[in-house]
Amino acid sequence: MRTVAKVTQMGMDCHKNFSRVTARDASGKVLWRQRLEHGDRQQFREQLRSWPAGTPVVLEGTFGWGWISDELGAAGVEPHLASSRKTAAWRDARGLAKSNKIDADLLSELWTQQPRWWEVWLAPQAVRDQREQLRYRMTLVRMQTGIKNRIHATLHRHGIVHDYSDAFGTAGLKFLQNLIESDTLRPSTRTTLSGYLQLLRQVRQQIAQATRELSVEVRASVAGELWRSLPGVSWVLAYTILAEVGDVRRFRDAGHLCSYSLVVPVADDSGDEEDATPIGRHVGHLGRRTLKWALIDAARGAVRKSAYFRAIFNRRTDNAKRDKCRGYIAVARELCRVGYSCVSKGHRFSEAPPPRQQRRQPEQDRRQQDEDLLVRECVGPDRPLAAVLA
Repeated sequence: MRTVAKVTQMGMDCHKNFSRVTARDASGKVLWRQRLEHGDRQQFREQLRSWPAGTPVVLEGTFGWGWISDELGAAGVEPHLASSRKTAAWRDARGLAKSNKIDADLLSELWTQQPRWWEVWLAPQAVRDQREQLRYRMTLVRMQTGIKNRIHATLHRHGIVHDYSDAFGTAGLKFLQNLIESDTLRPSTRTTLSGYLQLLRQVRQQIAQATRELSVEVRASVAGELWRSLPGVSWVLAYTILAEVGDVRRFRDAGHLCSYSLVVPVADDSGDEEDATPIGRHVGHLGRRTLKWALIDAARGAVRKSAYFRAIFNRRTDNAKRDKCRGYIAVARELCRVGYSCVSKGHRFSEAPPPRQQRRQPEQDRRQQDEDLLVRECVGPDRPLAAVLA
């Protein structure tokens, strides 16, 4: 019979159809191991409720961790998310083979590791819903791009040349429709082209609907409106940043948010001369890549619209003569830093810095203190100073 009362920490190795669980006591001894099937959700929940309430359960941030963490929270235990990359590196450093049993055992040991170098942010359900809606629109945009490429390939395959800069604008779509109704193309090609255009219209309608829903959520969010106040940040980019960042208060400062956004160059100049130009610097890869794309895309608009960010770009690129990509990364980093300040302090972006209160010089402060002390000595301690000055 399993000992449940002595359990102090648990590790859960999650897969698509099942999970492996290892429970330990305060001394680190393995009390029991269990296999949970995901097919029967009711039985799965009953097994989770049999665990001691408040027990920390460590699971990896692999695909499907969201619904499992929700079930763990509903059962009364505390889910904690571990970095898959760090956990795998720890297993390799100990020279252990990879198996479901070993992974569950390792995850159950992580709770005693201090500090918690392995733990990553477990996004709440609201943030995960925002990210799911964002990825839905991103998938639709990719589908739209694929359909357009297939239409271009069809025209190129049959030697159809046109002078439209946008073949999918009003005039371009009219040209394509006339091409379908004419006898220029073979019947099979006309059928294919007509089907592609029908798919394109449907995908465009879904993209427009998803964009409207995104804009509504940005308007309803104070943080979303503050992100949108930055130059170059559109409705879609504001929603992307809002969904990927979540609550900015979870970051210690703007530098941590910039690193999380992958807009901070990482030095890789081991063995170089001290006075030589550093080589091998690149942005990191452990973070939110979608957030990096959003900030760099916003940086291009910020350079066009804002004199402040244009000056940063020109200073980094020698007036757009070299290193334009690095210049946009520098602008994206400043956008991230300014955005963190705006959202954390609750004020909109302004091109002009806010006025600062002028501080008196130390000599003036000392002189004023000497004058107040002299008046105090003359009037005595019982009479208020404000009455004498009046």
